[in-house]
Amino acid sequence: MDKQTVTIYDVAREAKVSMATVSRVMNGNANVKAETKEKVNAVIAKLGYRPNAVARGLASRRTTTIGVVIPDVTNHYFAELARGIDDVAAMYHYQIILANSDESNTKEIQVMENLLGKQVDGIVFMGNILNDDIRDEFKKADVPVVLAGLLDEYEEQPSVNIEYRSAMSDATTRLLQAGHTKIAFVTGDLDHYMNKAHKLLGYQDALAAYDVAYDEKLVFQGTYDYQSGYQLAQEIKDSEATAAIVANDEMAAGVINGLTDAGVNIPDDFEIITGNDSKVAVITRPQLSSITQPIYDIGAVAMRMLTKLMNHEELAVNNIVLPHGYVDRGSTKHDNM
Repeated sequence: MDKQTVTIYDVAREAKVSMATVSRVMNGNANVKAETKEKVNAVIAKLGYRPNAVARGLASRRTTTIGVVIPDVTNHYFAELARGIDDVAAMYHYQIILANSDESNTKEIQVMENLLGKQVDGIVFMGNILNDDIRDEFKKADVPVVLAGLLDEYEEQPSVNIEYRSAMSDATTRLLQAGHTKIAFVTGDLDHYMNKAHKLLGYQDALAAYDVAYDEKLVFQGTYDYQSGYQLAQEIKDSEATAAIVANDEMAAGVINGLTDAGVNIPDDFEIITGNDSKVAVITRPQLSSITQPIYDIGAVAMRMLTKLMNHEELAVNNIVLPHGYVDRGSTKHDNM
């Protein structure tokens, strides 16, 4: 049976209960016997039923709806990605449902289920990690999913990104060319594929090219927010590093302010390069030198890919890599570059 056409009536008939009972089970009503609840849930799973949040009577006027999963709506990087998605969606008169996942695996699964319950036609998924639980949700979804600013280790999902390894290598090389040999690498959780297998390797590539030994004590892990960067600043200072590559702008803002408050002069005593070049990079003092990413375009291209998949068109390229660059600002000494 086509999952899009399964109704509550089909579930009730198959489970041999009333539609009211099915509704009570789905709404978590306690006044349902455990045996009945199990039977109804088994039928829901078997038929792939998802309650339509839009009244069936409005089906003829149904609009195309896109679910956008964002890990942190307050993070400027993801907010700018979402703007690119929204602008392309508006061109096609698609409705957007934005869902915040709080970088939580449990919340991501819940958000996916909620979006599918609203019968979205496609999903753009953003985040910093892709694990097996989320992969399973993608497989169950029966709608196309495109990743924006997130790498899929197995390349099962279409995605749009930059070449994070070479971007990180290029940035580290700039600091090595400026004479630094103790360069801190500040990032999120190194269990995350993108950090461990791309960003960290880019940093290590550059060190190896300049015959500088990799030192684990110069690698700092935190969360992608200002407070995490600020708290790491003292540890970075104590490590005797003279420069840092920071993977995320909000972390970098915390690091630069934390070091400044600890009496470190930026850039004379310490140079910093950040990783995203979102709006945060220009509101710090001094402004942050940065790897540049076409953040808006990553979102826009991901949305365009999704429109093709929803129309059952083949993608010319499944995993699109957009160009990155670099911009010099006040957190590095230009005369060294």
